[in-house]
Amino acid sequence: MTDTVIRALDERDAHLFDAHPDPLGAAEAHRRTRHRPDWKRVALRDGEVVARGAWWGGPDDTEPLNINWFDVAEGEEEAGAELLRSAPWQVELEMNLPGGWREDSGLRSAAEARFTAVRKAGYELLVERFLYRWTPERGLPERPGRLVFRPEPDDAVFFDALRRIHSATLDTHALRAVEEGGLDQAAQEELDFFHWCPSPREWWQVAYTPQGDPVGIHIPAHNPSGPCIGFIGVLPEHRGRGYAYDLLTECTHFLVEQGADFVSGATDQGNFPMAANFTKAGFPVERERLNFHVPRTGSSH
Repeated sequence: MTDTVIRALDERDAHLFDAHPDPLGAAEAHRRTRHRPDWKRVALRDGEVVARGAWWGGPDDTEPLNINWFDVAEGEEEAGAELLRSAPWQVELEMNLPGGWREDSGLRSAAEARFTAVRKAGYELLVERFLYRWTPERGLPERPGRLVFRPEPDDAVFFDALRRIHSATLDTHALRAVEEGGLDQAAQEELDFFHWCPSPREWWQVAYTPQGDPVGIHIPAHNPSGPCIGFIGVLPEHRGRGYAYDLLTECTHFLVEQGADFVSGATDQGNFPMAANFTKAGFPVERERLNFHVPRTGSSH
């Protein structure tokens, strides 16, 4: 077998990235995603593309935030691993798969080849997530009408709320941030992400009871691929009353009022209460995402 050649791409040979089968429908899933040619890499054997990866970041980012497209031919898992290992960036990897992929033997086989390559490159599975997409034909979920929503210009209010929300959370990324740097780090990572999003800061809202008691926060957002449920969080002392559904409903209505013709959302598959809220609000699962990460030095994993 001839040696593998790893190539970074540019505008002239970006077409090489497309010279690979797409059994998992990544091209369709990324139809709204802008990938930079120079952040794409391929593995070639005898001139044939046997693995490919696209690193991704926002339009103003100087380095990629993650890898969100990775493919490898079955039997070429080592080439795929070398593609990842040799990259100049070691960032989180997102594997977006069709919903129900485990039930289809072809999809499962293609996915498992990618998992093998990813693990060979030193990545470990962090979490599996559901990706949702609401569209107008689903109908807008009715607002329960139990809460009052108001914008809040002070980041400190959101920082405090996020610390309290993440003191008892089911979100794996937040739990990792708490483990690494405490509640302050978890709250700051969320705030940094919301500020990074291209949507207006004025959209962020705090939810109150009619008596004026704060219940939680919701952040309608646009990420670079479009309108999304940025964040839903209920303060611990108000949990158990179904308020997350009220927040999700308000967030959806808000985005539609801003002109959204679809709304994306996501939650960890283990977060059963939030998954149930998305289903109740008319958000079907569009795809499933597996997040892989390279464990940080000194990690307890």
